[in-house]
Amino acid sequence: MKQFGGKVLFLDRSDINTDEIIPAKYLNENTKEALKPNLLEDLKLAGFDPKRDIAGTGVIVSRANFGCGSSREHAPWALEVNGINIVIAESFARIFRQNMFNCGMIACELPPEELASLFKEFANVQTVLSADIEKGVLYFSAGEKKKSVPITLGEFEKALVKAGGWVEFASQRY
Repeated sequence: MKQFGGKVLFLDRSDINTDEIIPAKYLNENTKEALKPNLLEDLKLAGFDPKRDIAGTGVIVSRANFGCGSSREHAPWALEVNGINIVIAESFARIFRQNMFNCGMIACELPPEELASLFKEFANVQTVLSADIEKGVLYFSAGEKKKSVPITLGEFEKALVKAGGWVEFASQRY
């Protein structure tokens, strides 16, 4: 099973939609790799520059309703090809969330008060996250500042993540 975590990018906004994750004009690309340079290029957020802020990121922490908009898989693919394997938010659009797990990635929901605490403690410092899927814990670290956050994943979600996504899960079982 791959390692989950990495440098954390805090995007302090709700309703980040699939067109902001990967603009529709790139949907005719034939490979995931072709999506890589265009991740979040249309996201308008004060202080955010995708060319500067995405490199090396493994985790996004955002607010409510992440991945709303269309149901296309290109949005999780664009995250995946950029090395982002966990998105943490208060809530997700239903199909986007399932597409994350179908790709072997994690869409983790946390209560708004927990997210507020994470933004307050870690958003303005370089933060790294590691995840223990078996124990159901996220470990945030920024210098001396550390915090562990319990998460809940369903058994099927864990199975998809461990397998590497739906295709791999199905090929192992069917």
